[in-house]
Amino acid sequence: MYFFMGNLSFLEICYSSVTLPKMMVISLTGDNTISFIGCAAQMYFFLLLGSAECYLLAAMAYDRYVAICHPLHYVAIMERRSCAWLVASSWLSGIPVSFIQTTLVFTSPFCGPNKIDHFFCDVAPVLRLVCADTSRNEMSNIMVIVVFLATPFTLILTSYTRIIATVLKMSSPGSRHKAFSTCSSHLVVVMLFYGSGMVMYLRPRSSHEPENDKLLSLFYTVVTPMLNPVIYSLRNEEVKGALRRRVAGKRLSPLQ
Repeated sequence: MYFFMGNLSFLEICYSSVTLPKMMVISLTGDNTISFIGCAAQMYFFLLLGSAECYLLAAMAYDRYVAICHPLHYVAIMERRSCAWLVASSWLSGIPVSFIQTTLVFTSPFCGPNKIDHFFCDVAPVLRLVCADTSRNEMSNIMVIVVFLATPFTLILTSYTRIIATVLKMSSPGSRHKAFSTCSSHLVVVMLFYGSGMVMYLRPRSSHEPENDKLLSLFYTVVTPMLNPVIYSLRNEEVKGALRRRVAGKRLSPLQ
């Protein structure tokens, strides 16, 4: 569990770093320009890291499923090599798709003022500047949504359906509480990330408004990564115990 949490934390740092530095520059200096290459790079890494997070959250759900539904086989199934393979697959899964998506967008002809009505180079706002048929790009977007949003979410739902069925069969209330408590942090993170992502990307095109899209994008690019460490820390007994010992140690330390 901690191996996956460490990878999720590192991924969130990278994910936020794709958009936050430019947002801070715009806020502090008022310079809201971005180069063509810089915009393409921002889109590529945003798609890559977003895809990786979708599958990493699915891998974490599978880890909880094995721990609760097959506890006696957990060490054998989730060995170091298996965990490394799941994490590496999550990181590498988005490389080809993000490259194809970014290439399709930035090899299209652009015209007009080239002003993106967004705070970062997401696919849909940039596509609005293309002066050509974008049906190929839209079909590609649908495929990406199915593969990197719907598929891992389905895997997560399947894992938690089996987890809930197993937990409800436990006779001890303490065992049920302990099992649910190990999953609660992950469930909250999944709901925050997938909830905002699905509302953003699965809505009909007619319901998209720039201001609402910006607010939703801000939620899953900034707010969710910021809340994740707090969510996991407050639900983790080891972290809370270490914090209590740290505070108690400061109170009892002698004056120098």
